[in-house]
Amino acid sequence: MKFGRFEQQGRVFFGAVEGDQVVELEGSVFESHKATSKKHALSALKTLVPCMPYNFYCAGLNYAAHIEWANRRTGSNLKVPEKADVGYRSPNALIGTGETIVIPADSPGPVQYEGELVAVIGKKARGLSEKDALSCVLGYTLGNDVSERGWQKSDRTLWRAKSSDTFKPMGPFIVTGLDPMNLTITVRINGKIVSEYGTDKMLFSAQRYISEITKYMTLWPGDVLWLGTDNATLPDLQNGDLCEIQQKDIGVLSNPVKRASA
Repeated sequence: MKFGRFEQQGRVFFGAVEGDQVVELEGSVFESHKATSKKHALSALKTLVPCMPYNFYCAGLNYAAHIEWANRRTGSNLKVPEKADVGYRSPNALIGTGETIVIPADSPGPVQYEGELVAVIGKKARGLSEKDALSCVLGYTLGNDVSERGWQKSDRTLWRAKSSDTFKPMGPFIVTGLDPMNLTITVRINGKIVSEYGTDKMLFSAQRYISEITKYMTLWPGDVLWLGTDNATLPDLQNGDLCEIQQKDIGVLSNPVKRASA
């Protein structure tokens, strides 16, 4: 199934996406819901962020090639983590497909994309083994972990480097039944492929992250776990760019880029 969250004339609802049509649902995909008789053209609706999470988790360094590139870029000596390292982001930074990534006027740069697979939690979970970890997942969507590298160096908590308003595009849809360890993520800037990688290269699987989180914390329906990026994240994002993250089943997360005026 492919689910989305939509707006029509100020009214917000979940829907099941069937080709270029959306079947309106009664209720939330995270609770009891059923299909209605209402159908809409997808093009006639505004596609929103597919969920607004209570908790927004993210993987630390989770791909070897990205670590190697970061070391070359910064002259640092980052090591492959010994265990799944969990971080947090602000839901306030979330925007949907089609919305604009706004680079703050005082950003020293560079600002870069990070195309990621995102696990969307579908039911309450605590103390899951790796074997059972995916039982709490509703499905998967895409994320763009926009990162201000200058601030990333200076801000110990990464608060504005990673969570400035508009820095977390997510979407377009939540797709069920996917294997999170066997997908291809493609990133395009202005129509040109700049990165493509397989999720089978994760250092720590989605199952490992979920198991690790639920040792200590409860996952709730609608929570999200962003699973990291591979490769370099070049070229830097510039005013006027169009950044697209794609996976063939989930679709295209597309966002223009604008630099705010001083």
